[in-house]
Parts: sequence; structure tokens; C-alpha cells
Amino acid sequence: MDLQQQQQQKPIRVVFVLLPGSLVLDWAGPAEALRIANQRLRAAGQPERFEIEFASPRPTSIGSVGVALARLAPLPAQWHGPAWVVLVGLPGDTIPIDNAETQELLHWLRGQRFERGRLELVTVCAGALLAAHAGALSGRRATTHHHHLDELRAVEPRCEVVANRVFVIDPPVYSSAGVTTGIDLVLHRIADLCGEALAAQVAQTMVVAQRRGPHDPELSPFLAYRNHLHAALHRVQDAVSEQPQADWSVPRMAEVAHTSARHLTRLFVEHAGVAPLAYLRRLRLAAAQLALASGASVTRAAEISGFGSDTQLRRAWHQFGLPGSPSASASKA
Repeated sequence: MDLQQQQQQKPIRVVFVLLPGSLVLDWAGPAEALRIANQRLRAAGQPERFEIEFASPRPTSIGSVGVALARLAPLPAQWHGPAWVVLVGLPGDTIPIDNAETQELLHWLRGQRFERGRLELVTVCAGALLAAHAGALSGRRATTHHHHLDELRAVEPRCEVVANRVFVIDPPVYSSAGVTTGIDLVLHRIADLCGEALAAQVAQTMVVAQRRGPHDPELSPFLAYRNHLHAALHRVQDAVSEQPQADWSVPRMAEVAHTSARHLTRLFVEHAGVAPLAYLRRLRLAAAQLALASGASVTRAAEISGFGSDTQLRRAWHQFGLPGSPSASASKA
């Protein structure tokens, strides 16, 4: 087993760095997403993927809404295995850095060497300003809250500041625009590391109606048709999204929902706005697209996504209006 494989098997140490006044939703939302991901993994008999910590220059602090935070860990002195440093926003029109805690944090940040897959930097809202003051955004693409875009440009002219984006990915730096977009960014990272199905389950648990991405507002196919609160239907969608290649039929889906096939079809149409077999084909098509993007042949992609043949995959491809063809997608991988 090579070093990369060993690193992938290790849990990721996620350290939320908090200063006095840190915006609570900036760190609480992403932390909850990671906690729920761990919970889902445990329920599936898999090891947890994230180790969540909260660190600060001082052992106690006060959050933006006045909540007292205690037993905060010191800023890490060393790293063992893959880790993320998460910097979050602060209230105010500008981000002051002339206090002792912030200066200590900036000194610590300047000593870190961020590297993809080893030590990565995640910023939420004005956390990007802290990264910029520490020199971590030089030569990088990043975003921040729209109120701080000009400030970020002034602090770090060598950073390509991207406006009007939910989040920006430039490994090992991952930045989000602010507040709830930190959840979007973490869901995206969960999808990359643990799969789209798990990310969709986390989003559904958090009642995140739409998952936003770095380029466009389109839903992941694994999350589409889930803007509802019907528990039995979510149970079926969870099962199908976890194993789209399985031998699904409407009666088998109905068994998961503990209802009749006819009633399940009514539930799908009423609450999800799609027929159950059309939903299944869409998930299988998404799974095939992922397989093609990973280098699989059209035949292999059809097999592992649950299509009976290349012909069925091509038919679904055109039915859903995807550009090009499966063969063209395979050749680009």
C-alpha cells in the first residue's frame, strides 16, 4: 500500500479555528454536516471519516451571538495524517487584525505549509481575510463575503478574487462566500471524499433544499427530487441512491417504504414530481457519468451503474438530454 492510499484511509483531522466573536453559523453548520456524515458512515458499518476539533489562541472565547466557548484546544503544534484548517468569519465591515489573539493566529498560520491531500485550508466568509493577511492566498483563487471582496483584493493583490460564487476550489485552498455557503462547501467536500449519495443524505438530514456548487446552481442528480419531507419516500431514495446498480423495481422500492407499489408511485409523483423508474434511471445515469469520468469504458460504466447494456445507457443519455454521448465522455476521461 503506497503513502497516498494510507493517507486516504486515515480520518481527516478538521480543526475549526475560532477567534473572539467568530460567527457561530460559519462553524456550527459545517461542523454539523461533518458530524452527520460520521453518523451516517457508522450506521452503514463504515469508519468515521472526520475528527472534529475546535482550537483557539485562548482556551475560552465568546461567539458572535454571545455564547461562551470553553475547553478550546491550543493551535496545533504538529500534524499527523491529513488535516483541514478551517478559518471562519467575524462580524464587522472590516476585519481587524490589531489584537493579540489575531496576531497569534496569523503568526501560527504563517508557519503552516498547506499541501493538497495533507494539510488543506478551508475558509468561510471573512475567514479568507485572515488567510490573506497570513500570506496563504498569494497566487490563489478565492472568494469571500461580498462585503469583503474589495478588502480581500487590497490585503492580497496577488490573489485572484472571485465574485458572485458560492465557493471556489483551488487546492489546497477551499473558500466560500459566507454563512450558509460554508455548508455548501463542506457538502461538496463530503461528496468528493465519501460519495455523492452520502452527501445527499447529509443534506437531506439538514433539510438543505438545494445544494449549490462552485459554477452553477444545478442540483446533484443524487439530491434532485428531494425537496420534500416525506420520510418513507426519503427512505426509498436513500436506498436507491446508495445502490443504483441493484435490481430495483417498483415493488422492491415499495417494500422499503412499507407500502404498495401503486401507492409508492403516487408518493413519488406527488412529493418528488417524478415517477419511481424515471428517478432510478436518472441516478443510474449519474453513476454512469461518474464511472466514465473515472476512465471506465462505456460497457463497464453501463454494468456498474445498473444499465443492462450499452444500448440502455445510450438511450437514457439521450432521453435526459445530456450533451454528446457516453463514448465521447469516455474518450475525455
